[in-house]
Amino acid sequence: MKIEAPKIPEDLMERRFTDIFYEEEPEFEMCMVTDSEFVDEALERLRLYKTVIRNCNFTNTDFNRIDLTDVRFENCDLSNANLSNASMNRVEFHNCKLLGSNLTKSFIGNTRFVESILNMVMFSNSKLEKVTFNDTLLERADFFDCKLKKVEFLSCNINGASFEETPLKEIDISTSEFDSLIVSMENLKGCKVSTSQAIQFASLLGLKIQR
Repeated sequence: MKIEAPKIPEDLMERRFTDIFYEEEPEFEMCMVTDSEFVDEALERLRLYKTVIRNCNFTNTDFNRIDLTDVRFENCDLSNANLSNASMNRVEFHNCKLLGSNLTKSFIGNTRFVESILNMVMFSNSKLEKVTFNDTLLERADFFDCKLKKVEFLSCNINGASFEETPLKEIDISTSEFDSLIVSMENLKGCKVSTSQAIQFASLLGLKIQR
């Protein structure tokens, strides 16, 4: 699956994240933000465009209605952050932590999560299109009533994840691992699974497989 990468120029202006308070609008464009602490803050309708965010801490911060276009996060902590009603297009998260973060009612497109921790993240009522989770922890993540289109879970841990009310047709989980999932058999139709996963699902149905 081809995902559009963030379109970020090489010549970026160095900024501290707290500089956002000196802007007329809460937005950064063509910036490089590094080593910033922005914890327990609230900043609604933040807009980041053609920007790299590196080694920053945003734990417990309220970024409701955040708008991200052509953005790359590297080694950042967004645990327990409120990112609900977000709009993301051409965004990458590399080695980031979003433990327990809120991404409900969001649109997430052309986005990669790579070697990141998304345990207990809430995606409920969101639309994900052209999204790849690669080598990412998604234990007990909540995908309740989501619309998933061209979404891949590559070598992820999705144990205990909930896909209630979310159709998994054409969604590939074949390389990921889990002991249990919360999903109805109806919504599992057309999901791409491995042979061993098929056996797991069969056992959940009470089928006895003869070897």
